[in-house]
Amino acid sequence: MIKGMTGFGTAPFSVGKVKGIIEVKSVNHRFLDMAVYLPVGFGSVENKVREMVSKELSRGRVTVSVKITDKPGNNVSFNEDMIEEYLRHARSIEKKYKLVNNLTLADLIGMPGVVDAREVFVEAAVLWPSVEKGLVKCIKGLRVMREREGKSLAMDVGDKLKRMSGQLKIISKRSAEILKDKQRALKPEEFSSFQKSIDINEEIARFTHYIEEMRALLKSDVPVGKKLDFIAQEMQRETNTMGSKLMDEVVSRAVIALKSKIEKVREQGNNVE
Repeated sequence: MIKGMTGFGTAPFSVGKVKGIIEVKSVNHRFLDMAVYLPVGFGSVENKVREMVSKELSRGRVTVSVKITDKPGNNVSFNEDMIEEYLRHARSIEKKYKLVNNLTLADLIGMPGVVDAREVFVEAAVLWPSVEKGLVKCIKGLRVMREREGKSLAMDVGDKLKRMSGQLKIISKRSAEILKDKQRALKPEEFSSFQKSIDINEEIARFTHYIEEMRALLKSDVPVGKKLDFIAQEMQRETNTMGSKLMDEVVSRAVIALKSKIEKVREQGNNVE
């Protein structure tokens, strides 16, 4: 069954005190266009993420986001040598200028170089196995959504194809009626020429073949969006030819109806992977 291109998947991951969340979403796009957003220091795993996604998806604008939600706090240390240096200078100034030394702990902590607070960085190599498992779950969830959308699209396109077959029957029947009327009114040699000029048997046959091709594609498990679009273009060409050969009010209405259905199929083809 065909698949759509709209989907979303999310999964948490954790290693020790580090926790995070992965989100993968996709929308319609003619090709596979991927954007990957990773935490600082995770650049080394970006290619792995892209490879995992591209193996499962062939079309769509895909966004992959990996966020760290919880991790250990900053590492804080005190430079005791620097503290001793500040205190030594303070005592020297106190003695030399006969000042009162009222330095407090808060004063010392606020002095440059006394407190060293370093952010704890999470190593990508440590987290990757957990992130990888989460990403697999995300992609699976996204594919489930795309499969559900595909079923809906297949039903809609199938209905359009059924209606196209109905319009083809109207055109074919009207063509036969026109020939029958002209056969009575024209001389044999004139009728023969007229018959050739409005012969649409080939167009009807090709259009019918395209309908069956589309029906087969709707049951396919491989990406078929581009093929659907190509076949719809060929249907449009055959429809234009039939309209130009048979200048008749009934045929014109059927041709307009066909073109409308073809355009809607093309629009839905843009939603198919």
